Amino acid sequence: MTRFIKDPVLTERNILFAWLEVRYPERSGWQTEQFYAAADQTAAALREQYADYDRKAMFSADPYFRFFRKFKKTYPVMLQFESILNGRPFPRHNPAAEVPFLFEIKTRMLSGTHDLDSVRGDVRICSAAEREPFIGLRGEEVHCYPNDVIGRDDEGIILSLVAGADARTCCHDDSTHVFYPVFGMPDMPEETLQKALDELADCVRLLSPEALITKHII
Repeated sequence: MTRFIKDPVLTERNILFAWLEVRYPERSGWQTEQFYAAADQTAAALREQYADYDRKAMFSADPYFRFFRKFKKTYPVMLQFESILNGRPFPRHNPAAEVPFLFEIKTRMLSGTHDLDSVRGDVRICSAAEREPFIGLRGEEVHCYPNDVIGRDDEGIILSLVAGADARTCCHDDSTHVFYPVFGMPDMPEETLQKALDELADCVRLLSPEALITKHII
């Protein structure tokens, strides 16, 4: 069993970290078309609800948007949300990896996907002290930032709040044992993260009602 251990510095910064561990059945039992149909319905409903979308009104006070601005970065979930509003179709590549995409456009909170069987040893959730390179999701070298929230296993960084997932533990086409992180912001209440995990679990069940789900917050 993989343990997740939080560094005391994050406790001092009052930052919580949550994750959903999911064991999916064989892919032949997934309800992929139903999942994508529900995602398309969500996208259509968002376009109708936010026909008069105003980025400043929605995101200027958003804690994730403000956190990313400290690193001179654009909040990626905002861009995903806007792409859906602008009519871009919901992605259809790997449904297990698109569960958090659905969660993100519904909640505008930050998640991700990792293959838990690819993790080596325990996962230590830390506050980064300096820039540190790792190979990112698309195979290019990226780096974390000082005061970034990162996770590392015995072989190196596997996730960064700012830079995203690594290549080694990212979800692949055969992944059936995954974890979905949900990144808390400074002073974000535990109740907010608990509701987020509930919403994320609902997205998982759209894809696989038989999936085994456990929720964690540290």
